[in-house]
Amino acid sequence: MMIKPFIRLENGLGFAACLYVYVQLGFPLWLFFLLLLAPDITMIGYLLNTRTGALLYNWGHSFVLPLLLAAGYMYASNEYLLMISIIWAAHICVDRLLGYGLKYHDSFKITHLQRI
Repeated sequence: MMIKPFIRLENGLGFAACLYVYVQLGFPLWLFFLLLLAPDITMIGYLLNTRTGALLYNWGHSFVLPLLLAAGYMYASNEYLLMISIIWAAHICVDRLLGYGLKYHDSFKITHLQRI
């Protein structure tokens, strides 16, 4: 059984679901595409070293923080938290659709999904 096609299908559907929910909630589509690559700012940690880079990158590319923002929305009813959460989750899905996963501290090119 080949795993990569399932991972890509799963994350492609995840991205589509994020985009669908975002549009259904009436959030501005231009902002979705403007902020879609914003989580990649976490790569800045690689300027220090690979360990710091991987740690920062992984925090920015796991679903933990977007889910916490969604929970914050449910608590505070702040739509911006939900909007950012959906965009962030969509970004993670696109990355994993393309084969970019969470990084090991050895190298930027070694991920939990594959060797890039």
